[in-house]
Amino acid sequence: MSEHTEPAEHLRIVSLDDDADFREYLAGVMAEEGHELRQAATPAELFALLDAELPDVVLLDMKMGRHSGEAVLADLRAKWDKLCVIVVTGYPSLETMRTTFKQDVYDYLAKPFSLEELRATLAQAAEAYGLGKRPQDRLRAGLGRRMKLARTERGWTLRQLSEASGISVSQLSSIERGAHLPSLESLLGIAQALDATPSGWLSEAGF
Repeated sequence: MSEHTEPAEHLRIVSLDDDADFREYLAGVMAEEGHELRQAATPAELFALLDAELPDVVLLDMKMGRHSGEAVLADLRAKWDKLCVIVVTGYPSLETMRTTFKQDVYDYLAKPFSLEELRATLAQAAEAYGLGKRPQDRLRAGLGRRMKLARTERGWTLRQLSEASGISVSQLSSIERGAHLPSLESLLGIAQALDATPSGWLSEAGF
């Protein structure tokens, strides 16, 4: 596998895992990669998240104590047969997993996996399913990149941009990562603070 896999475009990901330490690790990794992540500790939480909004990808832990990953997968397929599911497993035999679930999941990640393995799997899934390529996704990513570039050119921290624009650091960070699309008011405030034009950013983002 290449050591320089390009990360997938912004993806909406939901993860089910009962390991709190793993959930914390995954949250940090996904934020750095620019993906939107919602997490569940139980199957009930997972299905509540999916009912609220379907993601691009589900990361499904198969070994969760009293909860059965196989049962969760069956329920997923019963409701959303085309949803991209990537299994996260500590099972020693991935071949057995592949044989059993070949038609049900896109791929498998064995714990502990590297960032490069996760990045490559998500990039391949995005390509295979055509994920992360909707106009709103491209716009979020494009505006985030332009905002970060303009801020970096000024040598500003997010805190300084927050003080200049009146927008919270957490909101700015989310916009810059491409996790959320700014409102028109927020976009104007950010651009004015950075002496930039929103129309120029939109044009460079392909809109």
